[in-house]
Amino acid sequence: MLRTAYDAGAEVIALCDTNGGMLPAWVSDVVHDVIESTGVRVGIHAHNDSGCAVANSLAAIDAGATHVQGCINGYGERTGNADLVTVVANLELKLDQQVLPVGLLREATRIAHAVAEVTNVPPASRQPYVGTSAFAHKAGLHASAIKVDPDLYQHMDPIGVGNDMRLLVSDMAGRASIELKGRELGFDLSGDRDLLTKITDRVKVLEARGYTFEAADASFELLLAEEVEGQRPSYFEIESWRVITETRPGAEALSEGTVKLVADGVRYVVTGEGNGPVNALDHALRTAIGQAYPAVAKFELIDYKVRILDQGHGTDAITRVLIETTDGESSWVTVGVGANVIEASWGALVDGVTFGLRRTVS
Repeated sequence: MLRTAYDAGAEVIALCDTNGGMLPAWVSDVVHDVIESTGVRVGIHAHNDSGCAVANSLAAIDAGATHVQGCINGYGERTGNADLVTVVANLELKLDQQVLPVGLLREATRIAHAVAEVTNVPPASRQPYVGTSAFAHKAGLHASAIKVDPDLYQHMDPIGVGNDMRLLVSDMAGRASIELKGRELGFDLSGDRDLLTKITDRVKVLEARGYTFEAADASFELLLAEEVEGQRPSYFEIESWRVITETRPGAEALSEGTVKLVADGVRYVVTGEGNGPVNALDHALRTAIGQAYPAVAKFELIDYKVRILDQGHGTDAITRVLIETTDGESSWVTVGVGANVIEASWGALVDGVTFGLRRTVS
């Protein structure tokens, strides 16, 4: 059948592992046998049901296949297809086979994330090569080793695929991690051991209270700025805030948040409505500050995550909130912790606006 298709004019005969059940050694044997017995040009179409789509594609190439089918980010039915980003990166970086025009592989991270944006599927943080965690390090010993030689814990320079090395701050972090993370964020902490120790101790205290800075670089940068510069970046002063939610028979619940603050020497009292208490407070906060700093009008909350930290306490448990904010060009994540979800959300909201202003206000 394969020979007939080839003789009839097919340029490539794609062997399809449609149910994703093959393993690399099996694929290699099949491809080798098909090429040897027919002489046709063989391609591979691998699914990931056994977690081997990329490995099967590489095994097929090693056995003589010259055509690979797959999808950016491995999208596809069930568990997906072979991730073309990973396949191409492995071919170029590990097997020294030129697949793309010279230099184009450096666009891999941008392209993978752009496709994720178009499909409205959040990028996989652990995706090889281009995920945000692909070159992330947090343990103290790891960070110390990275400081000496990045190759000890990284299989390649992330620049080669357009990614970045990231230092994550956690309760495992020591001074080396804090120093490297500070450098990444633009703070040189290498010359002040006492300051470095103070920051490290403060991070550990906050982590013990429930904070996490692994995914909240913006909040951590504000913390560093406060310690290094002697004061927290301040563009406004909160006097008070409150939020109420009203329900009426036959109507959806409506929340109303009121914020009182002083910005640029002027006092503002603003009320905002929303489809929930956090949404209402977000509107009120940005509306008030936006009157003094118009750049805030571009800020928008795009992701909101809540985690209950001490689940055994039920509704009175400590809550951690992570909020992602964007200005239309980039995004940043802040964290808040509190005895209730509204209090925790408020802390993350304030950090989000403060960080955005730090980047836009000279």
